[in-house]
Amino acid sequence: MGDIIHALPAVASLRKSFPESRLAWLVAPRWMPLLEGNPFIDELIPFDRGSAGALRRSWRLLRACRPDLAVDFQGLVQSAIAGRAAGPSSFFGFDRSVAREPMAAVFYTHRVAASGPHRVERNLQLVQAAGASELTDEAWIPAGQEEKGLPTGPFVLTNPFAGWTGKQWPMEYYEPLAQRLRAEGIELVANVSERHALELREWKHVRVHTSSLSGLIAATRRATAVLGLDSGPLHLAAALRKPGVALFGLTDPARTGPYGGSIAVLRADDIETTYKRHDTIHASMRAITVEQVAEALLGSISSARDRSLVRVAPRS
Repeated sequence: MGDIIHALPAVASLRKSFPESRLAWLVAPRWMPLLEGNPFIDELIPFDRGSAGALRRSWRLLRACRPDLAVDFQGLVQSAIAGRAAGPSSFFGFDRSVAREPMAAVFYTHRVAASGPHRVERNLQLVQAAGASELTDEAWIPAGQEEKGLPTGPFVLTNPFAGWTGKQWPMEYYEPLAQRLRAEGIELVANVSERHALELREWKHVRVHTSSLSGLIAATRRATAVLGLDSGPLHLAAALRKPGVALFGLTDPARTGPYGGSIAVLRADDIETTYKRHDTIHASMRAITVEQVAEALLGSISSARDRSLVRVAPRS
């Protein structure tokens, strides 16, 4: 999810730079709601690995593409092989010094040593090397479809789960945070999957909301602010320029933090950056206190309201 959102500005830049070209995006079916209706994309090609038959169908669609230009934003061996299978005349990807899996660079015809630092910036540098001349940081996000269970009043939206446990904030911190926010007239809502909702059934002060991806998009749009981890829902909120707070531990917010400046980052001092997948909550995340998060969230909400008032204030 984060990879797709981080690539949206680069894809918009390709469309703006090559307006007469047809643009197709290879994407796993579960993430298609993020891209459906996107005005910069002509075709979505499902990369479905759910069964041998589905994978064969995806492979046939790829082999029929034969594009003039292909770009691999993920930098993985899997994505590089898929791009090569489409038979592009030119295939741009990251140099092995930058690619997430260095072996992926073997499959590209053009390798770009993008410097970033953020992944959005690296993706823009990649398409610029491929010939894109009209660059934008625009990230088009669909409207989504609101699903039942959201508050009618102000709320902070969070998802307490991440790709690996080491990036998570302690679960026991959310209940006192919810109480602190409620004292200010703001509810804390956790948007999670049905499976994860069972793990949170003992929570009394946090509203647990389950939805589809389309429902998450709509809930993020509705939220007063967001509380995010280094995970897809945070990057969705950043693309929508929502106010809020991001909690970071071992991973580098300069590389994978919220892009766009609307979301503040909280991180303990003197933390060594690593992408090692810890299977327990790291001490750096435990060091971020409930009071620090509450104050940062309330400050972000207040600043967003002030900016809104400035925008609508009449001339004297």
